[in-house]
Amino acid sequence: MTQNPGRRGFLLGGAVIGAGALVAACTSNEPAAQASAPAAAPAATGANDAPGEKVVIGFSAPAADHGWIAAIAKNATDAAKQFSDVEFKAVEPTNDINQQISAVESLIQAKVNALVILPNDGEQLNQVARQAMDAGIPVINLDRVFPDKLSYRTWLGGDNYGMGVAAGHFIGKTLKDKGVSNPVILEIQGIATLPLTQDRSKGFADALKTYGFSVTAQQDAKFTVESGTQVASNLLQAHKKIDAIWNHDDDQGIGVLAAIKEAGRDEFFMVGGAGSANAMRDIQADNGVLKATVTYSPTMAGSAIKLARLIAQGKGMSDLLEQEVPQSITLASETITKENVQKYLPLGFES
Repeated sequence: MTQNPGRRGFLLGGAVIGAGALVAACTSNEPAAQASAPAAAPAATGANDAPGEKVVIGFSAPAADHGWIAAIAKNATDAAKQFSDVEFKAVEPTNDINQQISAVESLIQAKVNALVILPNDGEQLNQVARQAMDAGIPVINLDRVFPDKLSYRTWLGGDNYGMGVAAGHFIGKTLKDKGVSNPVILEIQGIATLPLTQDRSKGFADALKTYGFSVTAQQDAKFTVESGTQVASNLLQAHKKIDAIWNHDDDQGIGVLAAIKEAGRDEFFMVGGAGSANAMRDIQADNGVLKATVTYSPTMAGSAIKLARLIAQGKGMSDLLEQEVPQSITLASETITKENVQKYLPLGFES
């Protein structure tokens, strides 16, 4: 994802929903390796899942040039297949803003019953989303938020600040339990200028502060494997002793781990970000520096399809007393370690 995602780390008018799955939210233009697809979401079983009025759900997202984005499309498709009353109408994924606008316009003209949109850039697609809403088509805004609340019916996304908090608590507690004082803590960001990165860094700093710790050095790695290798190499050379590293993104983490292996360093531990399947396999093996990753779940796309169906059929969420789907849902960022990795592994995406 290369545009300003504008993700939110708080809840508006709804309930916080914990994400038992992954994260990874990130922002690369590097082609994603084609590996095993993420597991399909659990089969529909609730009362609201019984067949109802037939609805057509339109779907638009960026091109799958990154492991997390590829998982977004797969999760949306798999969720739609669970319902006999859903016709899934996905347009060609693209990283071109104008092409995505045109694709969404085609879904509006087709008079779909609901639209799920993960925009390349929330601000630049705000107007076309508003057109859909004005035409009576509810928009479920996925992840990168539209700035105008009149442009979407419901927003669903991850918690970038919460990712930082989760990573900070894992690192802070681990170091405290080891009796480490004045630790050298390094932070490898994605793209430093993006709001999502800034939110992650702030959450990390705030959590570390509760243990009396702070970040020793911070550098961004652009969410690519190549930059991950280069940045990690530079940091390893600059710091002869390291206690912990937080790498924001498991996709770029492939490069980070390659640099660590090349340098032959293992005196520290590392926490990843996003919850890729390959990161989880490393955590499960427990034979390297990667000890945890914090989630940003692409399963949110499957949840968005389910919400779109409920909204189009005039239903609410069966576990809530309210008759309407909430206006905003923020997924929790959870910490995956060797103790719980088995539960999360089937939901992993391949970097």
